[in-house]
Amino acid sequence: MKKHNERKIMIIGAGGIGSYLIQFLKRMNQAQRTNVPETHLYNITVYDGDTVDTKNLGYQAYDELDVGEKKVECISGVNSQPFNVLLDKQLQGYDLVVCCADNLAVRRLLYRQGFGSDTELKWLDLRSTGRNAALISYKVDPKMMDTLLIGEEGSFSCQAQSWDGSAKDINCMNMVIASMGVQWIQRWFNDNEDVIDMKMVNL
Repeated sequence: MKKHNERKIMIIGAGGIGSYLIQFLKRMNQAQRTNVPETHLYNITVYDGDTVDTKNLGYQAYDELDVGEKKVECISGVNSQPFNVLLDKQLQGYDLVVCCADNLAVRRLLYRQGFGSDTELKWLDLRSTGRNAALISYKVDPKMMDTLLIGEEGSFSCQAQSWDGSAKDINCMNMVIASMGVQWIQRWFNDNEDVIDMKMVNL
């Protein structure tokens, strides 16, 4: 595959947010190929150690045939890494690291890399829970770090804590924040000064 100024992106988590963000970025690659054949706009590496469960089907970009398979192995056109991100060195070598994970431990690892334009590693944190969603970037005031990392240890679903698994109560904010994320990414690569540092959404 020919390299054509590819933008190297690492995505942590291929669940409720990540699975849709990846689809959106792949569409950008498709649009790029119509103009410059055999090239990609984005070189995407995805880390996720989880497998597809039936409960994921209502709000993640998978179908019945994917159940029981590693999430990253169900996604074509990306560099699949069926592992969790645990170490600083795993974050190196990318233009941008995007966190779509559902736990605070990964976010702490990411936030330790630093804040502001001078930080070597540039990152974006996308999250959603029920009707709420947030986009947080390395540009945010570092004084916000403790506030942004408040919460219980463990995993946080894209669905509300009260979700009983029924389709009628599925929230779709994960798709909203994924689309906002790809818009932020497009603008950041084109002019990294012309992007917001943080955005909270509630619908």
